[in-house]
Amino acid sequence: MLLQKNPTGRKMAFNGTWKIDRNENYEKFMEAMGVNMMKRKLGAHDNLKITFQQDGKKFTLKESSNFRTIDIEFTLGVDFEYSLADGTELTGSWNLEGNKLVGTFTIKDNGKVLKANREIIGDELVQTYIYEGVEAKRIFKRA
Repeated sequence: MLLQKNPTGRKMAFNGTWKIDRNENYEKFMEAMGVNMMKRKLGAHDNLKITFQQDGKKFTLKESSNFRTIDIEFTLGVDFEYSLADGTELTGSWNLEGNKLVGTFTIKDNGKVLKANREIIGDELVQTYIYEGVEAKRIFKRA
């Protein structure tokens, strides 16, 4: 796999477009988040595609699914606001720990914490979510 390097020499393995391949425990995770059954069923089959563009500490993402297309910009270590597809509003930040993006977010309406990790394992992008003790993974392949 050819990896670009940013000006600091760090590899930018996330760059490119990733398409959802499979989920692990995702419906249980959505249930813990309070997502109703209909939205859980739809969310498990959302055909999510994420395009990453990293420029140093700044990331630009485009998330496209059956339900919405949004553009997200964030800088590592800087809090920002984000809404999940079901409308849940979060605030938090992403940091780079080694080759892993590590996110800590607080849900605005209940103050509970959602943890998220993104890492490249082999030729896959693995997103891991942890909320209230429930862990789920969404695994993506390059599109």
